Amino acid sequence: MRDYLVKSMAYHGTVRAFAVDASGVVAEAQRRHGTWSASSAALGRTLVATLLMSTAGLQDEQKMTVKVLGNGPAGAIVADGNAHGTVKGYVQNPHVHLPLNEKKHIDVRGAVGTAGTIAVTKDLGLAQPFTGQTPIVSGELGDDFTYYMASSEQIPSAVGVSVFVNPDNTIEVAGGFLIEMMPGADDEVAADLEAKLKTIPLVSESLRQGKTPEMILQEIFGADLEILDTLPVAFKCDCSKARFGKSIAALKPTEIQAMIDEDHGAEAVCQFCGTKYQFSAAELQTLKDNYEG
Repeated sequence: MRDYLVKSMAYHGTVRAFAVDASGVVAEAQRRHGTWSASSAALGRTLVATLLMSTAGLQDEQKMTVKVLGNGPAGAIVADGNAHGTVKGYVQNPHVHLPLNEKKHIDVRGAVGTAGTIAVTKDLGLAQPFTGQTPIVSGELGDDFTYYMASSEQIPSAVGVSVFVNPDNTIEVAGGFLIEMMPGADDEVAADLEAKLKTIPLVSESLRQGKTPEMILQEIFGADLEILDTLPVAFKCDCSKARFGKSIAALKPTEIQAMIDEDHGAEAVCQFCGTKYQFSAAELQTLKDNYEG
């Protein structure tokens, strides 16, 4: 099954809703970073939320960076997304495995922590990027992104994100939804939605049952749902050897020379995808010779 996101409207155009099956996206992140269960779930939920928010809030070549900076053992979680349905991300401490919580689910709150911030930076192509920041209120991340949307974006929303991790740490399914109240949505709509969201299963449970993003939205909105578009999503990193080369070339010549003398080369590793790039002593010498500092 290919990963994809569904865009829709409901309640006569007063509610926007998005749902995504990102199982392959999170599986690729787990494979690249070798994450253990709690780190996988925390990183996966962040990647899913980033996909939903960037697709809902960006256009054209705009970009979004999401940082979950909690006080739990997982450390910082960073994800980049865009309007085209691609995302990349990493977790500072990939090897976090915790006992199941009281609901017999992966303890995401324990991994993320209950204090800290969520920061979302949007590069809208203007002179300065915009950053919104809110405190972590739950640590489960769905509630935290819901709070961010309401407090920073001023959009009453509901965010549900869910990841099912297999005993061998591989990802079985991952997905989520984002529901936004638009101008014209009244208190009756809000109350109806709140009641419905309390009755639906976790997105991961629905995906494990073979349900599609369309079916998940149908469970929430029923016949009032209007599907607008679908968008393929993927884990994709835009790193390259040339980009790392530019970073090395920006170092002082003495620093580059130290790499040549001590290590006879250099290895650069992308934090977002784990790809390694090798630079020989000769390549480093060329970068040093082209120093423009």
